[in-house]
Amino acid sequence: MSTSVESPAEVVDGLVRTVPDFPKPGIEFYDIAPVLASARGLKASVDALIGACPLEVDVVVGVEARGFIVGAPVAIGIGSGFVPVRKPGKLPGPVISHSYTLEYGEATLAVQQDAFEAGARVLLVDDVLATGGTIAAAAALTEQLGGVVVGVSVLLELAGLGGRENLRRAGLGDVHAVVTR
Repeated sequence: MSTSVESPAEVVDGLVRTVPDFPKPGIEFYDIAPVLASARGLKASVDALIGACPLEVDVVVGVEARGFIVGAPVAIGIGSGFVPVRKPGKLPGPVISHSYTLEYGEATLAVQQDAFEAGARVLLVDDVLATGGTIAAAAALTEQLGGVVVGVSVLLELAGLGGRENLRRAGLGDVHAVVTR
């Protein structure tokens, strides 16, 4: 009798829920809430992201909001700090911001000006890689603060939207996705 053990990617993929017409008609939203709600799914997610982490990382930058949920435990797991990149008006003190285009609109992200030291090795973490605009904006903020992006890790990559290629063209070639659809 053989027993099959699911890989972290299989666990995560099996828990992602597809929601049609959200946040607007024509958009197919991949919801990771069931992944996060499952102890097994959350552990598999964090373990896979830690396992793919570049060797030397000073700080994990998590993108609002679900990038916080998986980014913070990744930071703990690799022994680094954690920095949130947020929507405007959510962070105190001096901040810098960057506006960008999403697959279904426009958005702006911000980070505190003193979030990390210049030269810090940064791992960018988010839940979904679609067109790459959000990760590229987080990378631009990181670089504006003098950080060096050493990798990008996401739970889910939507390959048909070209995000990986867009990030490669932007100089962000080291991209890891737990699941690619």
